[in-house]
Amino acid sequence: MSKVTADHPLRAIATSTLQLASLAFLALTAAALGTASLLAAFGLLPWPELTLGYGGESYQAGMAAQLVLTALAFALCAYIPANGRILALETSHRRFSISMRDVQRAYMAAHAADRAGLFHVAEQYDEVRERLLWLRSHPDLGALEPGILEAAAQMSEVSQDLAHVYSDEAMARAQAFLAERQQELSSFEQRLAEAKRRTEDLRRYTEAVEMDESVARAQIRRLRDELAEILPELAERGLVTSVDPRLHRASANRVPAE
Repeated sequence: MSKVTADHPLRAIATSTLQLASLAFLALTAAALGTASLLAAFGLLPWPELTLGYGGESYQAGMAAQLVLTALAFALCAYIPANGRILALETSHRRFSISMRDVQRAYMAAHAADRAGLFHVAEQYDEVRERLLWLRSHPDLGALEPGILEAAAQMSEVSQDLAHVYSDEAMARAQAFLAERQQELSSFEQRLAEAKRRTEDLRRYTEAVEMDESVARAQIRRLRDELAEILPELAERGLVTSVDPRLHRASANRVPAE
């Protein structure tokens, strides 16, 4: 539980205590002023002396001031019942919130135990009773009210199907299966990356081979052109006995340079 959550009930209790003290002080003040005014009216107590000056003349305003304060105090006391009802509602709401938090805490503990496979009774009544006994023996939950533990046990019995479906064993198997699938996916991604790399290497190697072949074909064409110029002359001079007809035609088709 966080510090803010833990401090909130303390602030609420302090506020309620201060409000109750203020209401009690107001009621006591009104009772004291009323009693003093009644005793002064019967002559058992003197009226307070309070001299006020107005227009150059002095007036005794002690009795009027006491009566006004008494009336004001009793008027404020009229709001005490409404404030009391508000405080009662706040207290009831705070107790309900605390009870719900306790029920939630007890239910989560019972549900975790159910997911761990600690409960094996088949009958519905016995299932609730088994969970209730387990909650009572729990070191952190045994001090809770019996009604809270019973509500948590009933909630745990209702949600036992979810506890069996999402049991710790089932979740462990699912996590192991997902981890295996993740490992397979990682291995596949590695093989795919290796295949892409090799494909790229083959593509570059093919382009290099095609470039070399293109250069070789260009060189062959250039040599053939040179032979088409040289071999016919050598044949005419008797230095070459035979000439490839294709070279002869290539030489005949060449346009002499001007």
